[in-house]
Amino acid sequence: MTNPARFDLAIVGGLGHVGLPLGITFANKGLKVCLHDLDEKNAELVRRGAMPFLEYDAEPVLKKVIANGNLAVSTEPSCLSEAKTIIIAIGTPVDEYLNPKTRQFLEIILGLKKYFNKNQTIIIRSTVYPHTCKQLLKQLNQNGKEQWHIAYCPERIMQGHAMRELLELPQLVAGLSEKAIKDSTELFSIISPKIIPVSIGEAELAKLFANAWRYIQFAITNQFYMIAHNFGADYNKVRKAMIDGYKRAETLPTAGFAAGPCLLKDTMQLAAYSGNSFLLGHTAMMVNEGLPHFIVEDLKKRWDLSNTKVGILGMAFKADIDDVRDSLSFKLGKILRFDGAKVYYSDEYAKNPDFVTKEELIRESQVIIVAVPHSQYKGLVIQKGKEVLDLWGVIKQEQ
Repeated sequence: MTNPARFDLAIVGGLGHVGLPLGITFANKGLKVCLHDLDEKNAELVRRGAMPFLEYDAEPVLKKVIANGNLAVSTEPSCLSEAKTIIIAIGTPVDEYLNPKTRQFLEIILGLKKYFNKNQTIIIRSTVYPHTCKQLLKQLNQNGKEQWHIAYCPERIMQGHAMRELLELPQLVAGLSEKAIKDSTELFSIISPKIIPVSIGEAELAKLFANAWRYIQFAITNQFYMIAHNFGADYNKVRKAMIDGYKRAETLPTAGFAAGPCLLKDTMQLAAYSGNSFLLGHTAMMVNEGLPHFIVEDLKKRWDLSNTKVGILGMAFKADIDDVRDSLSFKLGKILRFDGAKVYYSDEYAKNPDFVTKEELIRESQVIIVAVPHSQYKGLVIQKGKEVLDLWGVIKQEQ
């Protein structure tokens, strides 16, 4: 019989953007951690001490915890039986109507039930639709004869900066039993400077509200950008004038693509829960998802796109990372190609054999669109004679 305490912690989805930095951080604090994931390629990379994606400051710590034996990787779910605590860090997908696939999420967890035991606390780390944790507990507690321990401790980190933020940000902790609350609080107290106890419902809503709030902020600034552009004004100059020494406006972000695997999805999860009456959320989606169309329609006023070469600088969903999931840069490229343009893609972090270098893109393109403000683009000088569309205001053009 295997020792149930072989690992302090096992993470389902342990090689993803949420699970891997979390596992490394706990292992660096001395815990024995097992990362369970089905991705064989990434499993081999991590076993060799190599990060499968860009996460600042993670790889040196990964090499350390692999070498000292605090971090293990397994593609076999049997490792879950040997852990004191389980963390679920898998994605929560939405369907073609942008409604949450709650059943799919629950089925994945219930499919692993035979590897769990009732002495474990199961911590949900994924962003979930409201009441998902209670549904999971109900399905685990068959006929009311069992007592499982479910906690919800949502992740709050900025992708790419998890190694720092996991040690700096307060952690929300909620549970559906006293043991779940106690175990989760003790676990996250190891890495978090502050534990904020909340109810399950409060924790579920807090996570969704936070992402929807950010998404709506991006929508208002993007709407302002469109209004200013149609007015003939430079929105970056307007924004700088608004926020200079004026604290009530200082949180207004720059305009730009608002994308990635969380903001839109979580806003739409909240909309689905509210019976599609979350009008601000739906409007934010229309504005943010409509920005690529706005850009193309504006270019068509000056260019015959069927005879135009257009370069898109930045294909990741945000600056200085290599993750292209749900990036609006690809949507922009598809619309441009539909209108006949020859389109070049380039990115400083994301790797793709179809991408070109920024130097080639600048040389070949008549129109250059800065879709992501990678730090390598700041101060980049583009020669005269080319149109530059830089929503972020990060590059320069010869006068």
